[in-house]
Amino acid sequence: MHGSIYEFETLPLFGKSTRPDYTGPMRRAHRGRSVPLVGIVRNPRSHRNKGVAAEMEDCSNILTETPRTREDLFHTLAGFARRGIDYLVVDGGDGTVRDVLSCGAEIFGDEWPTLIVLPKGKTNALTVDLGLPNHWSLAEALAAAHEGYTVTRRPLRITSMQERGEGRCVQGFILGTGVFSMATEAGQEAHRRGAFNSFAVGLTILWSIVQALFGRANNPWRKCTRTRIVDRHTGRDLPHPGPGRADERYMTVATTFEKFPLGARPFGRNPAPGLKLAVIDWPVRWVMALLPAVLFGLYGRFLTRKGAQRFHANELELDLGGPFILDGEAFPAGRYVLDEGPQLTFVVP
Repeated sequence: MHGSIYEFETLPLFGKSTRPDYTGPMRRAHRGRSVPLVGIVRNPRSHRNKGVAAEMEDCSNILTETPRTREDLFHTLAGFARRGIDYLVVDGGDGTVRDVLSCGAEIFGDEWPTLIVLPKGKTNALTVDLGLPNHWSLAEALAAAHEGYTVTRRPLRITSMQERGEGRCVQGFILGTGVFSMATEAGQEAHRRGAFNSFAVGLTILWSIVQALFGRANNPWRKCTRTRIVDRHTGRDLPHPGPGRADERYMTVATTFEKFPLGARPFGRNPAPGLKLAVIDWPVRWVMALLPAVLFGLYGRFLTRKGAQRFHANELELDLGGPFILDGEAFPAGRYVLDEGPQLTFVVP
């Protein structure tokens, strides 16, 4: 769970001889239980878990596991599925959620247990979308679950074209390409300097805009990346009305979020559920100067003509000449299919 690069070949797809604890699809939770069975995936290296004991680990109905690798995580989730847990708790940050959703894809398929997220990471963008408080205890979450307070979301699902049909995929909630990769590194630096959550997001956005606005032509913050985006339903490339080469984009961001950090509205006041895509073809300086206003809802044809666009889609093909970022971790360049994953149920306050 703690690698610096996440190659698709490292996803835990094992032969039957190497996964004896996994024998098939998830068992249904036992509806007759008077006390729910709770499986917890705890990341002890998450920001607010360091040096802190796990919550309620002495309770007999709480199964707390701290897998150190993605293979361990796969076996942990398979064990939870075999026991038919009622709730799957992710005790960590956005990256831990991504790893759980990715490693559990083969195990749970479209039938996931109800999910509880305890926001212990440095950014916790998912918790903003779900409306969770920054400090939410397991006891509070289980009380909310007992009352039936839930919402549904679908994650992004990214499958390598080379591995399509093999079952390998990664799942998360924010994908970015191009300069988004550099912005992620800037965000990590903000974390190292003590900035977290929405404050870190704000600093990263501000720094990125300054670099793109005032940087010279050879500034890496003004470089574009080879990017081709095809709508698989129509077979057509997404429009590229802005300046620059037709096979390059400055930045692409995809998400299924409906609420964003800092109260931003990059897809309008009431964005529709599902896969949404924001694209900037070229770092036109006056467009970059307006980017804060765009993030908070400004949109019009004058921006579209200069290559600042937004789309709703169901299934896209991405041909990327550089790495992409999914919930804070880098994946290699290549050809991918991007669509929506299974509908997940999350407990909320």
